[in-house]
Amino acid sequence: MQHRLPVGLMRAGWRPWLSTMATNAAVALIVALLVWLIGIGAFALVHVPIMLLAATMGVWLFYVQHQFEHTLWERNERWDLHEVALHGSSYYVLPGVLSWFTANIGIHHVHHLCSKIPYYRLPRVLREYPELVREHFMTRAVSLVGWTRSLKDARL
Repeated sequence: MQHRLPVGLMRAGWRPWLSTMATNAAVALIVALLVWLIGIGAFALVHVPIMLLAATMGVWLFYVQHQFEHTLWERNERWDLHEVALHGSSYYVLPGVLSWFTANIGIHHVHHLCSKIPYYRLPRVLREYPELVREHFMTRAVSLVGWTRSLKDARL
């Protein structure tokens, strides 16, 4: 909700708040205009399936990248940022167009390792550090998950 109601951003000045509220107003205006032009029924007929598909894809991506065979779960004193980032989340190998549509979130282990790397630089990180893909880190290999493997891991 912070991205729609920027209560915590008030300390950062008026610009983040104004930007968020202007985006909210623009979205509301576009929705109102579409409902006025085509009606609530037609709007819902298009919008609801799109939202359901997007939500389903989001849940699937989240699930696959955190629930896979040999995933690492650690607690308390055994928890180590680098170990858990690299082995508690997967590298979900997606075809190029799906990588683009999902903002390279398949490179999830690198995202967990350093979330400040922008999505468009994640493939470059893999090119420059190939050990993040195919070699062993610490005691385990990075978990590569493809489409067929993700379907098998759905049982987890």
